[in-house]
Amino acid sequence: MSDRTDTRNGYSQPAFLICVGVLAAACAGMSVAQRQLGLHLKKEPLPLKQPLDRLDEAALAPYEVVAKRTIVNPDILHSLGTEDYIQWVLEDPAEPTESPLRRCLLFVAYYRLPDRVPHVPEECYTGGGYRRLYSEAVTFRVGPDDARRDVPGRYLVFEGSPCVFSSGAARFPVLYLFRVSAEYAGSRDAARIALNRNIFRRYAYFCKVELVFNQALTVPTQAATIAAGERLLSVVLPVLERDHWPDNVAR
Repeated sequence: MSDRTDTRNGYSQPAFLICVGVLAAACAGMSVAQRQLGLHLKKEPLPLKQPLDRLDEAALAPYEVVAKRTIVNPDILHSLGTEDYIQWVLEDPAEPTESPLRRCLLFVAYYRLPDRVPHVPEECYTGGGYRRLYSEAVTFRVGPDDARRDVPGRYLVFEGSPCVFSSGAARFPVLYLFRVSAEYAGSRDAARIALNRNIFRRYAYFCKVELVFNQALTVPTQAATIAAGERLLSVVLPVLERDHWPDNVAR
């Protein structure tokens, strides 16, 4: 007697057909439920009000734009995942000429496709040959004295090898945060949670705002860096909120 099992008609067996029917019904039920309840498990993208490179320089006063950089390496641009970005070097005339906080690289990257969260500085800089020395979650106090608000973010310090920093700072701090569908997040995980928090919202977007103090050879302290970042964010964030980031994310 043969111990081989005849599987030629396995797909027509009652158990298999019942499983297929249950799965099909579940999928159909989920689709109907999403339509009837207004659920949006996959968000739709939102364009900026206007491109980031049209950011009003005069609105950044007292900061002055002294350089505008573009990413020319197509591989790096592909890794960034968006062409909606700016890399501007800003100068704070209130800081002494020799201060490491006088100049800052403002890096803003906008993502209209809400199904991914971009690389964070922890990955980008280490991938470029830098070593992360320190990382800490911080809270920025942003805005005028009579209307301060807390914005979550992150503080990091990187160090490069001699071949990396031959033309720049050996050690430098970086601050960053995310804007996610009209709220702020201080990490990539927090950004992902914020993206998926409201299943009734049809649209979503996120934007990374990064401040890099690598325009001098000296290294500012953590307290001084965060204070400088708060002053700059108090100028930059309102302009982005008013002139660039979408308003209609409640739909």
